[in-house]
Amino acid sequence: MSAHNEETPILIEDELTDKESGEAVALEAGPDAAGQRLDQWLAVRLGPELSRSRVQALIRQGAVSIAGKPVLEAKRKLAAGERIEILVPAPEPAEPQGEDIPLDILYEDDELIVINKPAGLVVHPGAGNWTGTLVNALIHHCGDSLSGIGGVKRPGIVHRLDKETSGVMVVAKTDRAHKALSEAFADHGRTGDLERAYLALVWGIPQRPTGTIDAPLGRAADRVRRAVVPESRDDARHAVTHFSVVERFGEGQQAFATASLVECRLETGRTHQIRVHMAHIGHPVVGDPDYGQAFRTKANRLPEPLKTKVKAFPRQALHAWLLEFEHPTTHLTMRFEAPIPGDMEELVGDFRKL
Repeated sequence: MSAHNEETPILIEDELTDKESGEAVALEAGPDAAGQRLDQWLAVRLGPELSRSRVQALIRQGAVSIAGKPVLEAKRKLAAGERIEILVPAPEPAEPQGEDIPLDILYEDDELIVINKPAGLVVHPGAGNWTGTLVNALIHHCGDSLSGIGGVKRPGIVHRLDKETSGVMVVAKTDRAHKALSEAFADHGRTGDLERAYLALVWGIPQRPTGTIDAPLGRAADRVRRAVVPESRDDARHAVTHFSVVERFGEGQQAFATASLVECRLETGRTHQIRVHMAHIGHPVVGDPDYGQAFRTKANRLPEPLKTKVKAFPRQALHAWLLEFEHPTTHLTMRFEAPIPGDMEELVGDFRKL
């Protein structure tokens, strides 16, 4: 094996390298690399273009190989003389482009636009979702009129809904509207006119018809999801959710699993707040792939065809049905409602038959 200077990446001119998919880079670990973590060593060799977190993501995706075999553990220790190959994807566009994606527009004027976001639509570009987002659709629809306060990748975005959560969202078209709406959302309606309500189909029936979940949220052990954490933790964030039971399904019988349709109102707006809080009290959202896994076997205690429908339901059954806020220029209270989407309504209807 030839001895290359490990400070200088070598481009591999083969089938892996092309202008559209990116470029393949090969490095050889010298004596000083022995015993070092793969991700740390690569971050130093490939920085500043690739950060350590980006290197770790590439490792998880199988884009890093040693001796021709993919390595999926970032903490793997290197040995001197090993040849490391990295397939680096081509850089994404710095600014999102407009795409002709249909929008369900509930209201629009010169200051803002209110839409009913469908499940499956990501709000703004990010890792793994650089196109096909709500922002791409808004750029196509609104042109240059979106507020720039949120940055090039989040123009006009005041608040978010998870990819698989449907419902009402407002987007600012001017900086003035963006500032006013952002302040309202940050305050969560404590001193002004802002109201948000969600409907969630959850497992089980809460003991009380109404309740408040006051439990701080932080990062889970996998650093991706969220979890209820001790208030003393550095990343703990105050989080409060108020819930009320709208309907009970299967109450009074013991043959099948029970469920409830619950309305949730946010006093704070943390990432995945409703999903984490409802799981925390033992009533996770039906279909939630991140926080309801431990309850998936409940579907086995349902009659057909409901059992099959629940197992096949591809997302969390969560919908933002209500958004009320003060218009930033007219100061009128504006209220928007979005009916439960068809897939969730059908599921709720089948639970009503228990």
